[in-house]
Amino acid sequence: MKGVILHAPHDLRIEEIAVVPPGPGQVRIRIAAGGICGSDLHYYHHGGFGAVRIRQPMALGHEIAGTVEEIGAGVSHLVPGLRVAVNPSQPCNACRYCHEGLRHQCLHMQFIGSAMHFPHAQGGFRQSLTIRAEQAVPVGENVSMAEAAMAEPLAVCLHAARQAGPLLGKRVLVTGCGPIGALCIIVARLGGAREIVVTDVAQAPLSLAQQLGATHAIDIAATPEALAPYASDKGRFDVLFEASGNERALAGALDAIRPGGVVVQVGLGGPMTLPVNIIVTKELKLHGTFRFDAEFQLAVDLMSRGQVDLMPLVSATLPFERAVEAFELAGDRTASMKVQLAF
Repeated sequence: MKGVILHAPHDLRIEEIAVVPPGPGQVRIRIAAGGICGSDLHYYHHGGFGAVRIRQPMALGHEIAGTVEEIGAGVSHLVPGLRVAVNPSQPCNACRYCHEGLRHQCLHMQFIGSAMHFPHAQGGFRQSLTIRAEQAVPVGENVSMAEAAMAEPLAVCLHAARQAGPLLGKRVLVTGCGPIGALCIIVARLGGAREIVVTDVAQAPLSLAQQLGATHAIDIAATPEALAPYASDKGRFDVLFEASGNERALAGALDAIRPGGVVVQVGLGGPMTLPVNIIVTKELKLHGTFRFDAEFQLAVDLMSRGQVDLMPLVSATLPFERAVEAFELAGDRTASMKVQLAF
């Protein structure tokens, strides 16, 4: 079979790789669709992010879905032909955090398509992938493979919403309208937010944000003063989902958050300098949010019940043989939201 293998920045190759038969408790999935994530783009353009660097050839991809092709011994709840979304998290289930119910903070996490450990956890951009049986989550017949491959980023945003607390009747600000910001809009709307204002520096994602249910979309590059009215009387918004990972976006939004409001930092960027005085005097609650756990099953359930529609986010689908073209397109925010590979 073939896979999409990164050797170095901008050195992405389609190569033959071995098929791995499933062992006890495992299944082999024939991959149908895979979405290109921001972390995949960091690997492609920069060889990694922060201290995480690619040190050996690695298959990219962790937003994947497909069909059960083969089952290993002891697997009774899955059968060949079953359509599934693949949960990329592989916690050890033995460390202190796993025992405390914080499996997403596992000390020995093997996350599909990650160079955090060496040897790297090979990714899912390949024609078939062998995983633990519990990582294969069946999806409803009404869910396309393209949508099923969006379960992972949706789970990220559901976990972020958990950090924010109840959203019913809340006024929500989302800064950054890439795929994660767009999914935060969907989750906030699902949670019953009364108002959802979004900011970005490009028109294309802002237009989509309004289609997804944003109350108001602001081009903060063209109108940098547009948030000023929301800052009156110490701020209007109850919750901020900061999805850009940009220090200026976070700092610029805090004036518009009301005292006691919740700030959820979803986007990852470089080191930030925080305006601590505002956080202190307004008694803001600053939360980090990292990956997900039980939210993956919730994401699949919401899609299977038709409670969310994620297809508007899929802006292009290319054959995996055209992976380089797909990665270049995914990096162009004026032309794409979520680019997927078809296998």
